[in-house]
Amino acid sequence: MHSQIAIGKTSVTNSSVLLEFGTGNKGIIVPSVQSVNGNTPGAFVFNTSSKAVQVWEQRNANGNGGWLNLTELNAGVLHSFNNSASDSTSNVGVIIGASTTTKSGTLVLESTTRALVLPIVSNPQSTMIGSVAGTMVYDATSSTMAVYDGAQWNYWK
Repeated sequence: MHSQIAIGKTSVTNSSVLLEFGTGNKGIIVPSVQSVNGNTPGAFVFNTSSKAVQVWEQRNANGNGGWLNLTELNAGVLHSFNNSASDSTSNVGVIIGASTTTKSGTLVLESTTRALVLPIVSNPQSTMIGSVAGTMVYDATSSTMAVYDGAQWNYWK
């Protein structure tokens, strides 16, 4: 399959893009969870127990897999809205880029040649007031990935 998706714009930038977002002060909000089963490399969550945005690494610098904290532990703030429905107990979600996957997730981007392009925002700390924990964008001003934990923005190069 050769699917490419643009949200908030009419086309993707180039053939290397799997999912891309338009301009504006909007980000991706990762799921808020108390615990995660079936860890998949590259999975992003806002862990409500540790109040931190995390990504699962298959193998880290020590050679072990584990959750990498993208924000400071227990520094985040829980938001007041709830998920509209209970989580599904199956591994079935939306797959972009293939007809099947072995990975567990609500939205799985399945490609060996295409990438996700985060929403591009300049200065999210001042232009995205009121964001909720787990919001992610690419900050065009600092050329970094910006992750919000409900209290402050954290920047990754």
